[in-house]
This record gives sequence, structure tokens and C-alpha cells, in this order.
Amino acid sequence: MRFKSEVISLLINPGIIAVVRAQKREQVVPLTEALVQGGVIAVEITMTTPQAIEAISEATQHFGSRALIGVGTVLDGKTCRTAIQAGAEFVVSPITKAEIVEAAHAVDRPVMLGAYTPTEAQTAHELGADFVKLFPADGLGPSYIKALRAPLPHLKIVPTGGVDLNTAADFIKAGCVALGAGSSLVSAKLLQEAKWPEITRLAQEFVAVVKKARGR
Repeated sequence: MRFKSEVISLLINPGIIAVVRAQKREQVVPLTEALVQGGVIAVEITMTTPQAIEAISEATQHFGSRALIGVGTVLDGKTCRTAIQAGAEFVVSPITKAEIVEAAHAVDRPVMLGAYTPTEAQTAHELGADFVKLFPADGLGPSYIKALRAPLPHLKIVPTGGVDLNTAADFIKAGCVALGAGSSLVSAKLLQEAKWPEITRLAQEFVAVVKKARGR
């Protein structure tokens, strides 16, 4: 089991977290393989995925250290604990709730709490969140994040929603430590048609865009 500090490092580098809302449990392993082949190792399996806990367990066992399997759309401490027991190495929530932080940190797992406003973002930070998930970010954009970080530079912001190949660089340049990529990386159509090579190609492009934006 990896230490929390190592998991945090892997989330930040390469800095792309694939937000997976699979249509069925059986898609998770092949789509994760496609993402890993493209250089995206952080995979957030949302609780909206059918049999999500079982999918997390299978993916964790299948990939071992090759991938970083996490859980998303966590709304309470019980779900957090169950997912971590199944093998989730990081926890993501669209809301700000103290019990989720407590459950994750009790077993040395990093957690990302959701926020939209400056007050919510700072509250998530004060509750102990390792990252702040700015969600939904599509109505806010990179300029909002840049403005938010001016008085609150300590926030480790990860936007989700509105992150695609056209906006990724601007989000990074605005100060985001990582990006959550959902349908722009793992779309429902690509999943349904099992177009794994296309997901690999998109993953490679996302990694390259972030790397370039960071000046590496």
C-alpha cells in the first residue's frame, strides 16, 4: 500500500485524473488499461458506475501499482470507508463534508472535497481536504481560478467539468495542480463502442498538453 504522500505526488504528476462514469462494471478494466497505456494512471471510478465497489476491487487487483485507482462521487463517510476497503487509493467528493475527510485520513488516504465559491473552497481546506475539487468548473473557467487563488494561494485546486484539450493548458497556467477530465477523455460513446485505442490517444494528448503548459 502506497503512502498518502506518494499518492498525492502521483495525482499531481502527470496531473490528469480520469473521471470514469462507466456504463457497466465490465468496462472498467479495459478502459483503465487504455488510459494507462496513454500515460494517465489516476482513475477515479465514480459511485454512479454500476457495481462501483466491485469494479474498484477488480481494477485494484488487476493493475496493482501500474494504476492509481480512486473513488468518486462519495457523499458520506460510510461509502468512503467501503471504497477504501475495496482498494481505492484516493477519494473524491463533489461536496464539502467533514466525515469524508475523517474517514479517508483515518487510513492515510488523500481526499478531494468539492467546492464552487471561495468560502466553500476555504472551508474544504480547513476541514483538511488535500485538494479542492472545483465543480462544476465549466461555468467558471481558468480566469475564475486565477482570481480565486490571488487571495487564497494555498488552495490545491483540481477543476472538473469544462476541462478538455482546448482548456487544459489555461487551467494549468491559472494555478491548478491537476485536472479532472471526464467526458472529454472517457466519453459515453467511446465506452459504448469500446474504442480503447482512441481513449489511449486522448490520454496521450492530455498528458502532453499539461506537460507543455508546465514548461516541461
